[in-house]
Amino acid sequence: MTATRSIRGMNDLLPLESGKWQAIESIVSAALERYGYQEIRFPVMEKTDLFTRSIGEVTDIVEKEMYSFNDRNDESLSLRPEGTAGCVRACVQNSLLNAGPLRLWYSGPMFRYERPQKGRMRQFHQFGVECFGMAGPDIDAEVIAMTAAIWRDFGISDSLRLEINSLGTSESRKAHKLALVEYFRANLDQLDEDSLRRLETNPLRILDTKNPDMQVLVEAAPSLPDFMDEESSQHFAALCALLDQMKIAYRVNHRLVRGLDYYSKTVFEWVTDALGAQGTVCGGGRYDGLVPQLGGPVTPALGFGLGIERLVLLVQEVNPQVLNQKTLDLYLIAAKKEVSAALELAENIRSSEPRLTLMVNCGGGSFKSQFKKADRSGAKVALVLGEDEAEQGKITLKYLRENRDQETLAVPEALNRLRSL
Repeated sequence: MTATRSIRGMNDLLPLESGKWQAIESIVSAALERYGYQEIRFPVMEKTDLFTRSIGEVTDIVEKEMYSFNDRNDESLSLRPEGTAGCVRACVQNSLLNAGPLRLWYSGPMFRYERPQKGRMRQFHQFGVECFGMAGPDIDAEVIAMTAAIWRDFGISDSLRLEINSLGTSESRKAHKLALVEYFRANLDQLDEDSLRRLETNPLRILDTKNPDMQVLVEAAPSLPDFMDEESSQHFAALCALLDQMKIAYRVNHRLVRGLDYYSKTVFEWVTDALGAQGTVCGGGRYDGLVPQLGGPVTPALGFGLGIERLVLLVQEVNPQVLNQKTLDLYLIAAKKEVSAALELAENIRSSEPRLTLMVNCGGGSFKSQFKKADRSGAKVALVLGEDEAEQGKITLKYLRENRDQETLAVPEALNRLRSL
């Protein structure tokens, strides 16, 4: 019988890798909490309408990439392709936006039907940050500074560059859109299939094409700053001034757009050259119109998504020692007659010394085979409880990673010695 396999692009996270993820998650969540953010959790599945209303019906995500199906009540449901829409829905539904400014973070799996490749899976994982109720460029600057702090925590700052842009308001984008449509219509013979499809519905996305044959055409297209409203221009100028004051380097990229319809004003990406084609590690921006669009009060908002898979790959490439997993401290070996005493002793050690990690040999075996298991476990010290030790109230410490003589000590004295590990 053929063994069942996982779905393509939805990978297992095996024990040798999960420790690296735990290190990543611990460092990122600690940084977010340092800045005063609170965790929120919401479902991985929502009504499809939530995403079509927020992301946009003519985006690649909605048209090509969502995992959607009808349930037994014939209601269309979708696995979340991104986190912002679900977070906004949760905040509106639970009246969280009525108490003033709000800073939230979340993490977990997202789902998009894409061609799997390095750094891009069909089930992928993100940290998300969402801020509500703050309209000024100061919160934009702080969010970007927070991402810069995360890179410093990982020791990878030199491998990432910040690109920023402003998309203006919906009115300025409409004027820009009309100019783009007129320009690209005059050059139909140079558009690829995706761009032809986007021309009438979402021409801004043509600017984000990865087709090298269209780069000259795109570079010559009408530029959004020529249509920018005064308030958005002032907001962006103030953001740039704040970043300059904080000495955060950036590049203004007027071709930078995001693949979701809800963005307005500030957008940004952190990009690396160390991961090949999948170089965007973190991206986000403002979405001041999304909350009322989803039934909530008028609320300025911004956020970002940080790809965990790509961050793991980048840290492994640039500063892998950050991902060193905690090694096992102790491996307890016992004579067959002393299994019960060994389990009791292990619980006493875990209770009195909670910082130590301890594994008990289970399943029996000779002392020789148990020592082999202890060595393979990576433990620093093997604790040996033989019949003689049990009778005398002692335990033997055999140092597996140091050139030290083994010691047989009374249990209280042994615990004192282990505290120095």
